[in-house]
Amino acid sequence: MIDKIKSEIAAVAAFSSSNAEEIENFRIKYLGSKGLLKTFFAAFKDVPNDQKKEFGQTVNALKNAAESKVNDLKEARASQEESKGVYGDLSRPGEPMAFGSRHPISIVKNKITDIFARIGFNVSEGPEIEDDWHNFTALNLPEYHPARDMQDTFFVAKDPDVLLRTHTSSVQVRYMENNKPPIRTISPGRVFRNEAISARSHCFFHQIEGLYVDKGVSFADLKQTLQYFTTEMFGKSEIRLRPSYFPFTEPSAEIDVYWGLETETDHKITKGTGWLEIGGCGMVDPNVLENCKIDPNEYSGFAFGVGIDRIAMLLYQIPDIRMLSENDVRFLEQFKASI
Repeated sequence: MIDKIKSEIAAVAAFSSSNAEEIENFRIKYLGSKGLLKTFFAAFKDVPNDQKKEFGQTVNALKNAAESKVNDLKEARASQEESKGVYGDLSRPGEPMAFGSRHPISIVKNKITDIFARIGFNVSEGPEIEDDWHNFTALNLPEYHPARDMQDTFFVAKDPDVLLRTHTSSVQVRYMENNKPPIRTISPGRVFRNEAISARSHCFFHQIEGLYVDKGVSFADLKQTLQYFTTEMFGKSEIRLRPSYFPFTEPSAEIDVYWGLETETDHKITKGTGWLEIGGCGMVDPNVLENCKIDPNEYSGFAFGVGIDRIAMLLYQIPDIRMLSENDVRFLEQFKASI
């Protein structure tokens, strides 16, 4: 009888239908208060003394087998439920794929690139780790020139000839060295300056600089190019050029666009004047052309530069420049509609 029950318990599979009710019925049948094993324990007192040890060991082994089988069945059922919870209804549509978004710096850079591409400017790029010649000397900033102090340079490995570029004008030098006029190019990229980090400044930021070199290029060409850019970029065509100083251009000017005073934010960002500075510009200094093996008696040119970070902050009303480099997904997700 015991052997028969043992065979029955062993024959129970990890239920083809792992129903909780079937598992409970199995437990009651063998381990319940009125189960088969209870009957064997009750008959223990009638077993001859010389057989009690063997009988007890057999019944205990049978009880352990039954309990182990119940546990196996419960685990099998729990595993099936977990699997169902993970996969669910396989005929259902899949989870929607989350779309990424472009960084506001990339959005603004691409927009500026498209604007200048429409008037014949190509894109040129160069290394972020530069040498002294391309970053300073070729741009009319010889050694010990006081204007070098304006750049707050990061030097690499204590080598005064290797540095992180302080502007993308170095790319323009490389382009002029390898291309003959007419030249019409813009150079977007990241630049580095050893400045204190705050809501309005950072030790790295992004610029896009433009260069046009050809015969008979004048300051009037520069102004018309900038007016076209501000109209396309901001929808505002009124600009002014204030005299300024840059070592690599002469004459030089700061670029202001009339932003207006319609809102409180307008008053804040323009300091109540309505005018907003967006960059610098000027006619390429003849010394720069000579350094790049271009005859300044035959050719002239203009250059300009604007800060991509500043324009992004203006267009999207970003209050802190540090938000552009913190990679906070909550911030970046706002620009999905701008892709």
